[in-house]
Amino acid sequence: MADEKRLSARRKHTLKSCMLVVATNLLEAESVVKVDEREKFLSEKCPPLEVPHSRDELVELCHKLHEQINLSEEERYSIEFKLNMVINEVRDLSIKIVDLRGKFKRPRLKKVRMSADAMLKALLGSKHTVNMDLRANLKQVKKEVKEEDKQLRDVGDWRKNVEDKSDRKKMFDS
Repeated sequence: MADEKRLSARRKHTLKSCMLVVATNLLEAESVVKVDEREKFLSEKCPPLEVPHSRDELVELCHKLHEQINLSEEERYSIEFKLNMVINEVRDLSIKIVDLRGKFKRPRLKKVRMSADAMLKALLGSKHTVNMDLRANLKQVKKEVKEEDKQLRDVGDWRKNVEDKSDRKKMFDS
C-alpha cells in the first residue's frame, strides 16, 4: 500500500518544476502590480511639472512646491511620531509581560500524606465540622452463615472426619 501512494522521482520533479513556474509567474504579476501602484501614487501626489518662462511665475511655482514639501514633511513627521509611540507602547507591554511572568513562578509542590479531614481542617480552619470518615457512611450488611460452612469450619478432630468419610464410601460401594 505504501508503495502505491508514494510518488516516483520523475513525478516529484515535474510537480516541483510546475510549482516553481507558477510561483515565478505570481511574483512577476505582483511586481507589475507594485510598479503600477507606485506610478499611480506618484502621478496623484506629484503632477507633471510645467516650467514657466517668466521670473514671477517661477517664484510662485517655488512657493507652491515649498508649501507642498512642508505638508508632506508634516505628514511624514506625524506618522513617524505615531509609529514611535506605538513601538514604545509595545516595548513597555512586553516588559510588563516579562515582569509578570517572572514574579509568579509556580513553586514545586512536595508530596504530603494527609487525610481528607486534616486537609479540610487546614483549608477551612476551625469552621471544619464535616467528618470525612467514609467507612462510617457505608451500609453495613450482615453475613448469613450457612450451616454447612459452620460444620466445615468446626471439623474438630480430623480422624473423626476420615472415619465419617469411610462410612459414606461404604454406602456407595454397596
